[in-house]
Amino acid sequence: MRYIYMLLIFLVLTGCEEGSNKVQYDGGKLLKEKCALCHNLKMPPSTYEDEKAPPMMTVVFHLKDFMKITMYDEKFSKFIPFVEDYVINPSQEKSYCDKESLKTYGVMPSQKGNVSKDELKAIASYIYDFYDQQEYLKQMQKKAVFDALPKGEQLARKNGCFNCHAFEKAGAGPSFKMISKRDTKEIIDTIQNGSHGKWEGFHVMMPAFKSRLTQDDLNVLQSWIKNSSAKKQTIQPKQKPEKPWRIKNDI
Repeated sequence: MRYIYMLLIFLVLTGCEEGSNKVQYDGGKLLKEKCALCHNLKMPPSTYEDEKAPPMMTVVFHLKDFMKITMYDEKFSKFIPFVEDYVINPSQEKSYCDKESLKTYGVMPSQKGNVSKDELKAIASYIYDFYDQQEYLKQMQKKAVFDALPKGEQLARKNGCFNCHAFEKAGAGPSFKMISKRDTKEIIDTIQNGSHGKWEGFHVMMPAFKSRLTQDDLNVLQSWIKNSSAKKQTIQPKQKPEKPWRIKNDI
C-alpha cells in the first residue's frame, strides 16, 4: 500500500512538472516574426505601393465580417480554426477575399514548415483581439479630432507641451495666455534652448526642443501661442469613419 501511495505522489508531481514546462507562445511577437515580411501590421495600417499582401488589419476585419462573427466564442469555433487551416493549406476556394484582391495579391503561399499549429493558434488569438473594429473606430475618431486642431496645437500636443502648460490656467509652467504676452523672439528662443528662472514663481526647468523642432515648426508654434490668448480648450468634433474592411483601396 505504501508503494502505491508513493507511486501516486510521483505521478502527480511529474504531471505538474510537465504542465509547468508547457511552452507559452507570445502571439504578438510571433506575428512580427512570421507575418511582417508580407503584411503591414500597423493599426491603422500605413499605405505603401509595393504590397506583397493586404494589411493584417484588413485581413482580420474582412474575416470577421464575412464569417459573420457576432460573439466572442466564435473566435475559438470559427476564426482560429480557419487561420490554422488556411495558413498551412491555402486555396482560392477557401479564401474569403474578393476577386479583385485575389487578382492583386494572389493566394498566399503555404506556410507549412515555417510555423507550427501552436504558433498559429497564438497568432490567430492575438490578431483577433488586437485588430478590433470598435478600437479602430475610436482611434480614427481620435485622429480626426487631432487632424482638426490648428497646426500649432498639434505640435504642442505631440511634443508634450500640455504636460506643463494650459491655455489660460498656470500649471507647472505659465499658461499659453501668459506666454503670448512675451516677445516673439523670446518665445522662440525659450522653446529652442529651454529656460530656467525666467518666470517668477515657476521653478521647473523648461527643456530645449531645438533637436525636435524645425525652424518652420518653431514659427508655427510661436504664432499659435501668440494667438492663444483668445483661445479656450478645443471642443472635440465627432466623426464616424467609413468601415475600412469594406473599402480596400482606401486602406
